[in-house]
Amino acid sequence: MSELAQIMNALPGVPGKMAEDMYQAGRVVHVDEGAVVLREGAYVKELPILLEGTLRVFIGHDDKELLLYFIEPSDSCVMSFAAMMDHSASRVNAVAETPSKLLLVPEPDMRRMLREHPVMNEMLFTQYGRRYMDMLRTVEQVAFGDLPTRLLDHLRKLQEINEGAFLDVRHAKLAQELGTAREVVTRTLKKLEQEGRIKRSAEGIKVIG
Repeated sequence: MSELAQIMNALPGVPGKMAEDMYQAGRVVHVDEGAVVLREGAYVKELPILLEGTLRVFIGHDDKELLLYFIEPSDSCVMSFAAMMDHSASRVNAVAETPSKLLLVPEPDMRRMLREHPVMNEMLFTQYGRRYMDMLRTVEQVAFGDLPTRLLDHLRKLQEINEGAFLDVRHAKLAQELGTAREVVTRTLKKLEQEGRIKRSAEGIKVIG
């Protein structure tokens, strides 16, 4: 599949002329798992649109993180878009959860396309709605939820990203992503296993209930 065809496939509903414009204006890059796509405090010069893979978007302090949302194919990071259009430093980090492929569209071209392609405004408003709900859900979980529920939801999402496979993930990494201590994650995983919610083996962790 050509890169142009992939852009059209990743952005359903986008007219062919707009997809071609994005392809001509932007550049396609491949990033490895764990690669930093956007760092907090950096200035955004190109809007990333994900074609393949998954990105994890979070805010961090010291060795703790607060996961905001995952970006999947056809998605963009509206936080990046807002920072780019406002010429302000990014407030979030974005890291490749899996090997990923992105289309990077420069700011001047994005401003032009917003004028020339009204559907792009609709696409971005839709993205804002999705990300707003994701972040609202995160706030609700942190403020009112319990760690077992948050951890289970996180594992379900990771398992979905990995297409149902066992998760070979370190307890320290889970703790960092959930903003808690490794020992707390270890105790919570043991509790979830005793309740029959997860299965742990040499292959890793799998959610089963």
